[in-house]
Amino acid sequence: MSFSWLPPLLRDVAEAAGLDAALALARAAGGRRVSIPARAKDGHWLVQAVGREAADRICAHFRTLDPDDRERGARQIVVPVGPEGVMERAKRQLREKLASGMAPRQAAREAGLHERTAWYAKARMRAATEPDPTRPTLFEAGLEQPSKPVRKRSRG
Repeated sequence: MSFSWLPPLLRDVAEAAGLDAALALARAAGGRRVSIPARAKDGHWLVQAVGREAADRICAHFRTLDPDDRERGARQIVVPVGPEGVMERAKRQLREKLASGMAPRQAAREAGLHERTAWYAKARMRAATEPDPTRPTLFEAGLEQPSKPVRKRSRG
């Protein structure tokens, strides 16, 4: 499977431990510097984030030997935020604030987005929950009477 759409570090993790592990790593540590140990112990943040098997595979991928033949992990790796980046988080936060009843102007300010984005989001949310008044409902569509009498054709 090709993971070319992922940032390089997450692509390496996906190839070593699977796509789910790469996405879990991005959710847990995206945008931060982390160290990957040569071998992660139970309770380590990496094991908690991706699970034991995936953590072992990630550690093995980054493991190196120093000149004294001691295993070393990777230090100070910056984990990309991944496909669910900053904008997606901000938009999700905006939708949550709007759904809770916050005014669009205030929700935009708190989510760090443009006020116009909040108004568009609110309109989309309203359109998704309210029926279109110009379209007849299922029952109304079947009960409508034609405006002109219908002539039956004679067979002839």
